Amino acid sequence: MFMSKEKELKQDKINNRTIKDYFRIFGVGVAMGSADIVPGVSGGTMAFILGIYEELLNTIKSFNTKFFKLIFTFKLKEALDHINYKFLISLLIGLGGALLSLAHLISWLLENQPVLLFAFFFGLVLASIISVSSHVRWNIWMIITFIIGTAIAFFTVRLVPMNMPNDPITLFWTASVAIMAMVLPGISGSFVLFILGQYKFILDAVKSLDIITLLPVAAGILIGITTFSRLLTWLLKNHKNITITLLVGFMMGSLWKIWPFRTVLETATKPNGDIIPIREEVILPDLSSGIFWLSLGLCLIGFFAISLLDHLESKNNPLISLLVRKNKS
Repeated sequence: MFMSKEKELKQDKINNRTIKDYFRIFGVGVAMGSADIVPGVSGGTMAFILGIYEELLNTIKSFNTKFFKLIFTFKLKEALDHINYKFLISLLIGLGGALLSLAHLISWLLENQPVLLFAFFFGLVLASIISVSSHVRWNIWMIITFIIGTAIAFFTVRLVPMNMPNDPITLFWTASVAIMAMVLPGISGSFVLFILGQYKFILDAVKSLDIITLLPVAAGILIGITTFSRLLTWLLKNHKNITITLLVGFMMGSLWKIWPFRTVLETATKPNGDIIPIREEVILPDLSSGIFWLSLGLCLIGFFAISLLDHLESKNNPLISLLVRKNKS
């Protein structure tokens, strides 16, 4: 009875959305698309802390037999309502627009200003960890789960990139695996593509709108996301606390990959001539350098931006709530 009442309240909120609400969803899509381009940062993290994660999973899951039955019986209005199409369109326009418009910029920053780029995203992810962990009911089992999630992500992001072909079958299955990671907060789908040797190839295809290359990628994304979203939805419904704790661990473990200051110990040359790092070491920054202070500033901007966005959504961000209480006293 309680669950059906809760579902009714959620559905009423969806039905009564305003233009402002859909602009906000569009903004979340932009944040997700921007994050997804960068290896080491997850668009799922953005969806989680900005309050649309469960709705996103449920929307993806709604592409089921009922939806196709409505389509084949020409009940198009019911079919569109079934998949929460206004939410989906708003999100996809933002996400797709960010991917297409920022692909060149992010690619340039990764090659020319990686320290500054990763400093900003380090702040985003660090704030996300604090935000999401505040929703966990901590006990000894949650601490163990958190450590396991951290270890999984830490060892995953340290994997050596593979040299793999770029044929349609490889693109299909690597895209399927990457989109599963992309949906998870803390595990970067872009980094999975990087590990599997497909990141630059697919990014170049996006920049040049190479439809032939992108078709198997799109098919892999579709298959991967529709199957994996069902598992995640079930986990959040039946084991929410432990699932969120595991996701917080994933985010914590991924911080190693986006620590801005590092040195490359070993590189390899791919068959197409690209040079990729295969072994890196994180280092402490030079505190007297200008790049450190600029990086720190960008990190703080990212940190407070996410904290503020989370507080506007939840009204209960730990950091902002603390600052508000101090100001009142």
